[in-house]
Parts: sequence; structure tokens; C-alpha cells
Amino acid sequence: DVPLVGNKGLDFEAESVFNQEFIKVKLSDYFYVMLFFYPLDFMIICPIEIASFCDRYSEFEKINTEVLKVSVDSVFSHLSWVQTERKLGGLGNLHYPLVSDISKSISKAYNVHI
Repeated sequence: DVPLVGNKGLDFEAESVFNQEFIKVKLSDYFYVMLFFYPLDFMIICPIEIASFCDRYSEFEKINTEVLKVSVDSVFSHLSWVQTERKLGGLGNLHYPLVSDISKSISKAYNVHI
């Protein structure tokens, strides 16, 4: 398969968590997107990686790029994770949406589902 970096993304619409609220996210609503897939919420390594994007979010803003994180967990799991402080293994408040791909359709379309 051809890497999708730099190519037009495969459009999707999905439930997400942003600012501790449930919202719908549609990829085509954004011009530039850093799309990041991770396996599941509450995994030991994921909070470090995901939080680092949050810590550097202003750099993405400077280049007009939105960050979207996608996992196969539910929006309820996402909400719980952002409501948990970083020091307790959570994410705390993020500057970008956590997208729920519970059907695995987005992950499969992007060929990242194993």
C-alpha cells in the first residue's frame, strides 16, 4: 500500500470527544490534518505520546493544521480518559478531538487496523 502522508485523506465522519463534550468530526471540514492512530485508551505508553501533541499544539496551529487522534475505543472511554489527570494515567484536557472508531471502519480504510 502507498503511504497516505501528503495525500488527500479518506473522508470520514465520527463521534468524538472535545472539551469534555461529544461532537461529530468530519475530516473534510479541515484543510490540513495530522491524523494520529493509537490502539486503546488507558494504555501505558499512549498518554505520553498523545499528551506530547497537546503540549506542542501551538506549533500545529502556526501551520494551520488540526490534530485528530483516532482509536477503536468509545467516546465514553475517551471522555473518561480526558477527565483523568495526567499524573493518574489520564490525558487531562486536550486541544484537539479524540475520535471514536468503534466500528473500526476508519482504521481499516487507512489500513492501520491489525
